[in-house]
Amino acid sequence: MPSQPATDPTAIYRARESLAAVDALTVAIVHLDLFTSVADDPADLPALCRRFSIRPRPADTLCTLLVANGLLRRDDDGIVHVTDLAREFLVAGGPFDARPYYASIADKPGVADFLKVLRTDRPANWPGEQGEADWHAAMQTEAFAESFTAAMDCRGRVLGPGLATALAVGQPGAPPRRMLDIGGGSGVYSIAVARACPTARATVLEASPIDRIARRTIAAAGLHDRIDVVTADMFTDPWPSDHDTHLFSNVLHDWNEADCRRLLAKSVASLPKGGRLLVHDMLLDDDKSGPLWAAEYSVLLTTVTQGRLYSAAEIAGWLADLGLAIAARGPTALGRSVLIATRGPQGWSTT
Repeated sequence: MPSQPATDPTAIYRARESLAAVDALTVAIVHLDLFTSVADDPADLPALCRRFSIRPRPADTLCTLLVANGLLRRDDDGIVHVTDLAREFLVAGGPFDARPYYASIADKPGVADFLKVLRTDRPANWPGEQGEADWHAAMQTEAFAESFTAAMDCRGRVLGPGLATALAVGQPGAPPRRMLDIGGGSGVYSIAVARACPTARATVLEASPIDRIARRTIAAAGLHDRIDVVTADMFTDPWPSDHDTHLFSNVLHDWNEADCRRLLAKSVASLPKGGRLLVHDMLLDDDKSGPLWAAEYSVLLTTVTQGRLYSAAEIAGWLADLGLAIAARGPTALGRSVLIATRGPQGWSTT
């Protein structure tokens, strides 16, 4: 199997990751009539939450989507205003009122799901699943864990080589000596790093039943002698303390800010001197004006998980509270980046 695709699969993955964006846009246009309201009375996010009885996490995601689509703009005080585009097409009484065009799809199940998330801040059902509150609960079952992990591996086989290339270049410092892959799923990222960095070893930290999938996948890759699997709940169980690199690859976006801070604090507590903390994810612009793909994907994450996408500035703020600073940022694949954080202004020593 080739290590990287010969063609660009961006359109394939973007379509999948943007599937909930139209549902969120429909909620804003039809169920909230948000643009008519904001045209008459611009407001900041807390005021919008009070006005529409919606919750901050999904409201933030919705506003980011609308700004990225050129329908809202934020001023320097955080007040959102309608743009000329929205005023012409999405405000009551506008000359080309397009709201009825979206009213015709206002009863779609996905629209109802996002409206529910806005009102409750609780994830809606994972598409196609019955009887589970969200994918976090569903992942405790063998069948869903297998299907979901297989789906994420399709993406991980594209993202992994990009991440591995960024780390093999070694900025800052050398490639990982021993990497702890926190919430590492099947081990797809550890496998990519091990293949690109022949001296690197890794440990995948995963809960049951995904730990069994990881052991099977790593063995099939012929890397069981270089990649270990530790069965643990990443929030409550101890972590190994002898790894110079900690990796969160597509993990933080599944959790709210409080849980992200808990995970990062746990990482810092168990990293040795000279260690590095890596965050590999799709990132929002620091002003949350885009990129559009990230804003669209964040809607999907907000709908089915407890998290959303974050900006590098948000993550940098959490890290600064722990005494870390982002020393480097590099692109990987499919619009993702890796942030490399080290201790203090000059970073940890790498020797």
